[in-house]
Amino acid sequence: MKVKAEKTMSGVRHLLLRSAAGALLLALSWPAAAQNCQTASDMDDAARTAITAAGQKFFDMASKGDVTSMQQNSIPSLAANFGSISAIVKDRQPELAGAQATVKSMFLLEADGTAPLPNAEFYCGVFGKNGQTANSAIFNLSNLPPGKYGVVILTVASPKGKTHFSVIVQQEGNDWKLGGLYIKPADIAGHDGDWYLSKAREYKSKGQMHDAWLYYLQAADMLSPLSFMSTQATDKMYEEFQGARPADFPAADKPADLSAGGAAYKLTRMSPAQVGNDLDLLVRYQVADASNANQSYQSNMAVMKALVTKYPELRDAFSGIEARAVDSSGHDYGTLLGMKDIK
Repeated sequence: MKVKAEKTMSGVRHLLLRSAAGALLLALSWPAAAQNCQTASDMDDAARTAITAAGQKFFDMASKGDVTSMQQNSIPSLAANFGSISAIVKDRQPELAGAQATVKSMFLLEADGTAPLPNAEFYCGVFGKNGQTANSAIFNLSNLPPGKYGVVILTVASPKGKTHFSVIVQQEGNDWKLGGLYIKPADIAGHDGDWYLSKAREYKSKGQMHDAWLYYLQAADMLSPLSFMSTQATDKMYEEFQGARPADFPAADKPADLSAGGAAYKLTRMSPAQVGNDLDLLVRYQVADASNANQSYQSNMAVMKALVTKYPELRDAFSGIEARAVDSSGHDYGTLLGMKDIK
């Protein structure tokens, strides 16, 4: 049996996927001079060497759990609010300690001007008549201050599996300071993003559209190391599954109804979630008061049972379900059960 979980799961998954047609339209509109991007092959040797060294330096610090040095080598705004970075490094320590990291890709973003850019878009690499190519990328960043930024994406290999380790560094004089850190698994339960995409297609071919949509979300999350970066692969996935969200699943602006245990609930989120080495289903829903632990536990159990009754295909696709009751005051109570224990 899986244990009851009472902590809010860390991290919120965001998908920033563009259709190929949209990418083409944007590519044909030449980017403003205030926003420039270079791929690794475009950079001069000095910039490429410096950004590579910075990425490796921060990986080495993270792999040793040396968050103090990371904070001391961060830009001021990040150093002043370093709690989330410390937490993610600690959470991912088992995958990082003693692991080997190789640079998968890197980019140099340059934002000119004197004020932060509300919506900065960077087009990196060569675009073709159908949009992005194998080595191109698009970055979309909000309220980006002027400056030079390096993006270094590393693949980390350890006995625990593969991990995406991505850093954003900002140039200050001759030094590159840490501006952001993003760590996410490159494989879950022994499978990578391509496998989850293949399974999504398999579920779709069987007419199991709920499993297909959820596995598509998982594949997109794993194949895109950064939520604000889109590539040819993510564009193709978006095009393939555009409009495939089941109508009875919750969307960002539209909760879904679920009857459970004689009560009606509003589901606000259904998404895959890694728990240990398992792929589980995370379900969030609205309640009047989640601070009552006993009452929230009972409603969580009812919601999980109602879900597998309404969508029996979920049993084959996920190891378990985590139901989280959330109220308007911010109270949050979660319960996690393995599928075999949901009866």
